[in-house]
Amino acid sequence: MKIDAVNHPRHSSSPQTEPVPSSEAVDRRTLPATIADRLREMIIEGELAADTRLNERALCDRLQVSRTPLREAFRLLAADGLVRIQPNRGAHVVALSEKDIRESFEVMGALEALSGELACQRITDQEIAEIKALTYEMQACHARQNLSSYYHVNRAIHDRINGAGHNDLLSQVYKNINLRLQNLRFRSNLNHDKWDRAMQEHLDMADALASRDGPRLAQIMREHLRRKGEAVLENLKLATDGAEASQTTGVPDTPDVADAASEP
Repeated sequence: MKIDAVNHPRHSSSPQTEPVPSSEAVDRRTLPATIADRLREMIIEGELAADTRLNERALCDRLQVSRTPLREAFRLLAADGLVRIQPNRGAHVVALSEKDIRESFEVMGALEALSGELACQRITDQEIAEIKALTYEMQACHARQNLSSYYHVNRAIHDRINGAGHNDLLSQVYKNINLRLQNLRFRSNLNHDKWDRAMQEHLDMADALASRDGPRLAQIMREHLRRKGEAVLENLKLATDGAEASQTTGVPDTPDVADAASEP
């Protein structure tokens, strides 16, 4: 799905989501997976916020699909940990607690570091060239301040480094944990100083990978995720404090964790 966003999705007056291809274009057996992919992007990019109830009628109209494949897509997302389905309450986007966020980033940092170490041992010259090319592409997105495109290339780079470790079990665990964090990893990129630092860290990653310096790459990636987790938790606290203050004073609350600034 092509996404043109630079502005925060929350401020979009009328978000446009292209319909899921009809069953004539997509095999019926794969239609729920196609819908799940579309919903996953809407969750990641904040169009479907944490704890939002997934309105079946509205989503059917928006994606131009029927309820049967939509409900199956909900079940696929529930298996990924992105959606919870409750009897008589329908499906909701999962909201991570402070404990969930802290533990997820701790584990993700270790997985990223291990991916870097293994990649430096096993990566091919072709894989290095591809990651370098993606890094240059991401740098161009950063220069244009194109957050959505930057994020998609960013995600591809992390996935490529993980894949270059050529460890199937690591890739499976990495994917499962990362799905829990995609929304935060995308929607916390509004502080330009931190974004600049993150871009430099990615250039350093590419350099360490090219020289096959496993310890250096592992350290860069571990620190990258540590800072990310700390910033997300700080922003969560600011959002919580703002919400509590608004209940007391009646003043509109501060932006939520997804609006606050962190690094990609």
